[in-house]
Amino acid sequence: MVLTRTLRIEPDTTTAAMYVVGTELNVNLDRRAPPTCKYFSVQCSHTVHYRISPPAPPQEDSTLLHPLTPKSTLIVTMDAASEHAFDSKLSVQYYRDPREALGKAVLHLTAVEISLDVDADRDGVVETNNPNKGSWKWGPRGHGAILLVNCDSESTFRKSPDTEKPEINQDLKDMSRMVVRTKGPAQLPEGYLLTLHVSQTDAETIRVFRDGKQNSNSIEFSNIFSYFTRDYPLVLSADRLCQVIPYKGGVVETDFFVEGLRFPDKDFDGLVTINLSLLEPTSKLFPETPIFTDKVMFRVAPWIMTPNTLDPVEVFVCSTSDNYPFLKAMTHLAKESGCKLKVCHQFMNRNDRWMQDEMELGYIDSPHQSFPVVLDSPRGGPLTDFSYEELLGPDFGFVTRSALCKEVSSLDSFGNLEVSPPVTVHGKSYPLGRIIIGVAFPTTIHGRNMTQVVQDFLWAQKVQEPIALFSDWLAVGHVDEFMSFVPAPDRKGFRLLLASPDAAYRLFQNLQHDGHGEARLFEGVPGKKTMSVDDILSDPQLRYTNNYVQGCIDWNRDVLKKELGLEEGDIIDLPILFKMDEKNLAVAYYPDMVNMIVLGKNLGVPKPFGPQVNGQCALEAEMSALMGRLGLTCFFIDDFTSYHMKLGEVHCGSNTRRQPFSFRWWNLEL
Repeated sequence: MVLTRTLRIEPDTTTAAMYVVGTELNVNLDRRAPPTCKYFSVQCSHTVHYRISPPAPPQEDSTLLHPLTPKSTLIVTMDAASEHAFDSKLSVQYYRDPREALGKAVLHLTAVEISLDVDADRDGVVETNNPNKGSWKWGPRGHGAILLVNCDSESTFRKSPDTEKPEINQDLKDMSRMVVRTKGPAQLPEGYLLTLHVSQTDAETIRVFRDGKQNSNSIEFSNIFSYFTRDYPLVLSADRLCQVIPYKGGVVETDFFVEGLRFPDKDFDGLVTINLSLLEPTSKLFPETPIFTDKVMFRVAPWIMTPNTLDPVEVFVCSTSDNYPFLKAMTHLAKESGCKLKVCHQFMNRNDRWMQDEMELGYIDSPHQSFPVVLDSPRGGPLTDFSYEELLGPDFGFVTRSALCKEVSSLDSFGNLEVSPPVTVHGKSYPLGRIIIGVAFPTTIHGRNMTQVVQDFLWAQKVQEPIALFSDWLAVGHVDEFMSFVPAPDRKGFRLLLASPDAAYRLFQNLQHDGHGEARLFEGVPGKKTMSVDDILSDPQLRYTNNYVQGCIDWNRDVLKKELGLEEGDIIDLPILFKMDEKNLAVAYYPDMVNMIVLGKNLGVPKPFGPQVNGQCALEAEMSALMGRLGLTCFFIDDFTSYHMKLGEVHCGSNTRRQPFSFRWWNLEL
C-alpha cells in the first residue's frame, strides 16, 4: 500500500515541501481555489509526475485546462531523489474561464529516499525496503525480524547480563542489525529532521545503539563484529524515546544495533515496533510534525527447552561430602557418551546436590546468532548462585523468575519441568516438543503448584505449548519421579517411560511363581533392612498404596496420550514401587529407575538393588531388556545413600546441556 500525504497549496503563494520517493502527495485543488474558479492547468519539471483524480473528461478544444470540481485532486510523485534542495517545481494556474487567469500556486519540491530496514525475510541479511518489514508472521512463508534478549555477559570485569549494563559490551553479534538508508541532497532543507522513536511500552523491552564509527556508505555485517565497540552511542532506551539521527547527504547507510531486554511474558507478547520519521518544521510556536514514517517490527526470540532426544553436550553435577561413588560413575558415563562434565564443588554448592532442581538449560535462536540460556529456578537454597556465577558468560545467557507473594514449594524446582520430543497431535505439529509441568489435581483446594510467574513465563514463549500433569501426590512432587523420554529408532522416534507399580507387581509375582520368592531387595546397601519378594507381595498396605499411585500415574498417562498424540506402543512401563511418607505422600520404595539421565544411547539409571536371581538383579535385567530393544545401554549408578535416601535420584542430581533443534522456531505454524 502506497503511503499518501495531504498537502495544501495556495494561489499566489510558493510552498516548499519534502517528498519521500515511493509515496504520493495528494493536493486538493478546490480547497483553496479562488471563489469563482472553474478551471485549472498544471505545469511541472521533468522530474515531477502527476495525475488528476477523478480523471478530467476529454476537452473539446486543444487547451490544457481541466474543469475544477470539489473533488479535484492532484496526485504528485517523483521517481528519484533530488541532487539539490527544492530543485523540482510544480505550478497550478487557476482560471475563471479559458481567457481569464485568477492566480498561480507554486510548489518547490525536494525528493529524498528514506527507509528503515531489518532482516525481515530472516536470511541473515538486512534487505532494502522489504514490504513486510512492519509486521510479523509465523511460518516458513512468514516474515518479520527477530531479536535476541542480550542476556549473556561479554564483560570480563563485571558479572552481570549485558542487559543490565548501560553501555554496549563488544556483543554486536548478539544484537539485531537495523539500517537507516537515505539518498538525497547534501543537506535537508532547514528545520527538517530525521528521528528514530518508540513507544514507552516498547522502550522498556529494547535498547538501540548507533554505529558511530562508520566511515563508508555500506558495510558487511560479518565485518562489524571485529570492530572495537567503544563508540556505539545509545540512541533509544526507556529514558530516551526519541532521538534525532544524522542525515549525511548522498547515498548513506547508517547501522544501528538493537538488543532485547525482556523475554516474552504474561504482560509482553514479544513484539516491538521501531519508527523512523521525517519531521517538518512549522513555526517557532509549534513543534515539528511528522510527514513520513517508516516502521519495522521485531519479535523477541523465545527461550526454548531441549528434550532427551537431542544430543548431549555437557553434563553438570555436584561434588558433595558423601557422593564420591556417584560422581565417579557420572564421570565415567559422561566420558563414554562423549560429553564434557562440569562439577560444582562443595565450596559453592554447600551440600545442595540437586542440580536438576536448581536450573533448566535451553537456548535462544535467531538467523544471525544462537546461544544457550539457563533458566534459574525460584527454589533458592545454597546452589542458587551456581548458574549465575559459573554459567553466565560470553555466549551463555541467564534468565530467572522469582516467586511473588508466596513462599516457593517443592513444585517450583525444575525436576518438575520437562519437555517432550517433537510430536504431531491430531494434525497439529509441535516440532519443538511440549513443555511438561506438575501441578496439584484440578479439584485440590490446598495443593502445591508451580509458582504462577514461572508458568506465565513458560506459556508466553508460545513455541512449546505446556502440558500440566498431576504431581502433587508425590512427596517431592516432580514429574521426573514418574516419567521420562528416551530416543527410539522407530515409531515417533522416542518412547515415553512411565513408572508402573503394576509392572513391578507383575515382575515380582513372576519371580515368586518361578520359585524366587525368597530373593531379597537391598542386599549390599549399608544399614538398609532387606526385603524378600514374598514380603512385598504379602504386604496389603503396600499394595493398597501402589494401587493409588498407579491410579495417579494412569491419570497422567491419559493426559500425555491425548496431549502428545501417543498410543500404547509409544509407552514403556518400568517396574517401580512407591510407599507413603508421614504426610501420606508417595516416595520411591527403591531407587526410581525412571529418574535417569539420558546421554544419547547411554542411560544413567539409578541402581535399584532389586531381588538377586541367578546372580543378577531382576530389576536391572528387566530394565536392560526393555531399553536394549531400543538400542540403548543402561549404566546403573549407585545413588542409594547420597540421593535416594534424600528423596532424589540420578536425574535430580544432574543436568544436561544439549544441542539445539535444527528446526528454527519462527517456522512454526501458529
